[in-house]
Formats: sequence, structure tokens, C-alpha cells
Amino acid sequence: MRNPSHHPVFGSTLVCTLVLCAINQAQAYELYSDQSRHLNADMTAVFGQFNSRKNYDGTPGGSTWREGFIKYGLSGDQSLAGNGTAYGAFALVSSATWGDGDPGGNSLGTERTTKIEDAYLGWRSGDLFPALGKDGVDISGGRQVVKLGRGFLINDDGLNLGKGPADGKMNRGGAYYLAARHAFDQTALLRLGGQDGLHGSLVWLKSDNRVQAETELAAGTLDYTTQPGTIGLTWVHGIDVSDQWASDFQRQRKGMNVYSVRGEGDAGIKNVSLAFEYAWQDKDAGPEKAWYGEAGYTFADTAWAPKVTYRYTRYSQKWDPLFTGLSMGYGTWFQGEVAGNYAGPFNSNTSIQHVGLKATPLENLTLGALYFDFDTVRKSNALNLNARELDIYAEWAVNPHLIITPLIGLYKPDQDSTTGGNQVGGNGTNVYSQLSVAVPF
Repeated sequence: MRNPSHHPVFGSTLVCTLVLCAINQAQAYELYSDQSRHLNADMTAVFGQFNSRKNYDGTPGGSTWREGFIKYGLSGDQSLAGNGTAYGAFALVSSATWGDGDPGGNSLGTERTTKIEDAYLGWRSGDLFPALGKDGVDISGGRQVVKLGRGFLINDDGLNLGKGPADGKMNRGGAYYLAARHAFDQTALLRLGGQDGLHGSLVWLKSDNRVQAETELAAGTLDYTTQPGTIGLTWVHGIDVSDQWASDFQRQRKGMNVYSVRGEGDAGIKNVSLAFEYAWQDKDAGPEKAWYGEAGYTFADTAWAPKVTYRYTRYSQKWDPLFTGLSMGYGTWFQGEVAGNYAGPFNSNTSIQHVGLKATPLENLTLGALYFDFDTVRKSNALNLNARELDIYAEWAVNPHLIITPLIGLYKPDQDSTTGGNQVGGNGTNVYSQLSVAVPF
């Protein structure tokens, strides 16, 4: 059996962009529809083939493995005769991993399971409260995904460890990289004010994910959105963790308060995209901070409409990444395919410079390149994870029911496992490759 990753509790899986696209583009099969009600059958299947020439769990050689999952269920809504709309969904996920397991030792290739993923009910106000806008009150509860802002603090419960860490006690049943499961186990969510002007939310949630120590927390957001963009505030309060599964680090979540100020938009400048977030954690061990600033420009009048993005991110030494996850595509917020999934850093004790280039030669084809430069903030008593990574990918939507995404990653650490890093077999460039296929219905 492989040894687990050096910091499995901080490690996260990057939910690949194609899965996000597949879910967003999924064409539900309409079972029934009339003016007041709808019932849909939903299904998305995703499969990936992966290879890494280097490992990061203490074992020599490389890893070749496969992952897959199928999400299937029902969703629907019912108009309440001028009193808003009730809605809900129920879905199962079946997942598996085959082969060697991933190079971080988070999965062993023998994970299989079927579990409930979505199970929630909600109510939207429609036009009942004109001052709050269309659907200005939205209440929901149950097992569902909750995201705050751009997902820098809370995006989903997407950590999907396998049987590698803690003798398999953290196992969620396969598809570590594809992150088959995202929903929080228990939630209560109130959204007020729609999407424009002043709007906000109040959230209570509890995770059943052991690697997250089954954390329970409350949160709130307050946002103001106009044409140039959104300015927002976020507050998160840790209520409890499971002592059985929590590390000493995670026990700091109980009673911890997190505050952030954030913004995104174009500031009224055509073809520009801007975003930032500054967050600080107030916990017993002392304050921690994390922030990023990002700027992008799209050459809309140039062939293929290329977009260039630069982002700088910094996480302090003992920053707790909480429930961050893939939010806007590759690199948010698990940065680097090798670094973000297997080698680290895992959104703590690091500063990251990122340059991205994306172009669209065809309406259904996107090409992209992502460069990351990682610099460990405090190297004493910690792994030296200074490294650089280049990822090159394509996203090809063959048709509405088939999306293919190949990717090649080149990862070069400064140190190896014998000199303070964690790459086994020297600090040469690791060549990482994957081919993922999504089939949404």
C-alpha cells in the first residue's frame, strides 16, 4: 500500500473544466411539462485516463490510472398559483477508480461506490416581493452545493479522497481527480435580493466528508452589483468539527471567524476582466491571511479572440483553505494540474504567479495554456514546494452530448524528496497527461 500524501488533509482534487461544462450544458430529458410544472431526468457520465511519470507519495516510478462516474436523478419545479415556485432534485452518483491510483497516493485504484449526491427542496418567490426583484427570496435546504462569491473560501464539498490516506478511513468511493461528489450533506440557505443591486445570503451547512472533519459552519454574504461589476463581503463562522476526524489544525475551525472583501467585473472597460479577494482568519492560533488580484484582457477583434490573464495569489503559512474548489475553470482554485492535485502546495504557505492564455478557433473548440510559479512562503519545518508548471489543454464540444478534453502538464520542482521536496526520483520535469470525456444528457 502506498503512503498517503504528506498533507492529505490539505490536498484537494481539481474538478476538471469539462465536468463543469458538462453539468452546465447538460440537456435534461423532459419527462413532463406544462404551464405550471416540469419534471426532468438528468444524467452526466464522465471518464478520464491519466498518467504521471513521477509520484509524490514516497513511492518510486509513476502512475497510470482511470477514473469515472455517472450522476443520475430527477429534478423539477411546481408553480404555486402566484405564490412563487417550489423546486427540488434527487440524484445518485456511482464512481470508481482503476489502475495504480493517483501519484499523490490519495487513491489506490480499488475504490467503488454508489451514494446519494443531491437531495434538496426549495422555494422561489417569483414576483411576490417586487422591491426584492424577480425571485428576490430563495429558500432551500437539504443535500446540495453551496458556493460563496467566486469560491475562494467556499465552493463545494468536493474533496474525494480514496483508500490511500488514513488506511482508507477517508474513502469517498473513487474519482479523486474528477471529484464525483460536491454536495454538502446538510444545508439551509436563504438568498435575498436577486442578482442585481443590493443582495445577500445566509447559510448554514454541515459536511459529512471525513477529510473535512465533518465541519459545521454558518456564513453570510452581502453584495452590490451594477453594470461595472460586483463588490461583496463574506463572513464565515466555524461552529463545530468532529473530534474523531479532525487534525489539530482543523480543530482551529471551531469558533474561527473568516472575513473577506471581494470584487469582480470589467470596471466599465470593454474587454477587461478584473477580480480580487482579501480574506483573513481569526482563530486561536493567531490570524492568517490570503488574497489574490487578477486582471485579464480579451482581444475581441483578433482572430480566435484570445484572452490573456495574470493573477497573483498569496496564502499565509497556516491558512486554512476550507471548502475552496474549482470555480471558474482550470486554476481556480486548485492551481496547477500536478501541483493542485498531487504535489502541492494545497492553498497554504505559498505565493503563486499565474499567466493564462485562452483562444477559441472554433465555436465548439477552446485551446488554452496555463503557467504557474510557486514560491513557498515559510520553508522552515515545511516542505519546500517551489516549482513551476505549464499546462496545455483543449476543450472540444463535439456535440451537446460529448465533450473531450486532453491535457499535458509539465511540472518542475526545485527540490525532490531527498532534498526537502516531495517528488520521488529527482527534481527533473514530470510529464503528466490526461484525457477526459464527458457525456451529458
